[in-house]
Amino acid sequence: MHVVSSTDDQRETVVLLHSSAASARQWDALIAALSGRYLVRAVDLHGHGAGPAWHGRTPFTLADDAALVAPLLVDAGSAHLVGHSYGGAVALKLATQQPGRVKSIVAYEPVLFRTLFKEDSWGLPARDVRATADLIRDCLRMGKPIEAARRFVDFWSGRGGFDRMAPARQRAIAERMGTVLLHFEALFADAPSTGELQRLAMPRLFVTGTRTVATTRRLGELLRQHVPSAAHESLPGSGHLGPITHAAAFNARVAAFLAEPATALDCAISHAMATAWMHSTIGVPSAHRGAVAEIVE
Repeated sequence: MHVVSSTDDQRETVVLLHSSAASARQWDALIAALSGRYLVRAVDLHGHGAGPAWHGRTPFTLADDAALVAPLLVDAGSAHLVGHSYGGAVALKLATQQPGRVKSIVAYEPVLFRTLFKEDSWGLPARDVRATADLIRDCLRMGKPIEAARRFVDFWSGRGGFDRMAPARQRAIAERMGTVLLHFEALFADAPSTGELQRLAMPRLFVTGTRTVATTRRLGELLRQHVPSAAHESLPGSGHLGPITHAAAFNARVAAFLAEPATALDCAISHAMATAWMHSTIGVPSAHRGAVAEIVE
């Protein structure tokens, strides 16, 4: 397990979990923002950054990446979790496994695809994510990891997003596409259910970008509907890569949430605000999904 840590002392611990094709380095700015008050630990998950390669002896699951994080919770006694996209799904999986060790969760657009398939199986958002996973799988089978990476990045950032990246970034993402495909497959089969998330007792904040893609916009709607005990907010102007492209705004919200975990009243207010944002941004075209970020280190 590779961990980026700000320091080693007795402050409350915050664990940061990156998105697919990124690494712990995506959280450098948030580590700097939080480390004055918290012990901040950013984890490289399997096949990313300095994280271990997946051994491949058994089918990959979210629990396998959660197992990389669990020792940090044991060492700290308990910790706050912050996750982006796939990292958000891992954080939520860990919370369902060890609820007594998770103090709070902030999840930016956790990609709980199993929920999407259960609630809206034949809708366009579900069809889009299935088609993207199929295209990535086909590209990898044909020995075309660069094309697989293009399909992945353009799904989240809009057409042309991959081509605007520096060649070194493109190659780094391509090298991780085998693991990214494992993420899709695990999320299709192993993501926590909304029932499990509703039963969690710790403060939870779900954040959705106002200019995100249809798949995660629909997931945000489903989480608001089926997990009303959590706080739900929107990040104005951001797409799926909001914690990277709009880091200052996202990091400020995380810091405020950690300082004063949401009360039941906060949750109700946040839900109403998020609903208003959602209604005001339905139909935002893909050209406004948010800027492409340099997401790989």
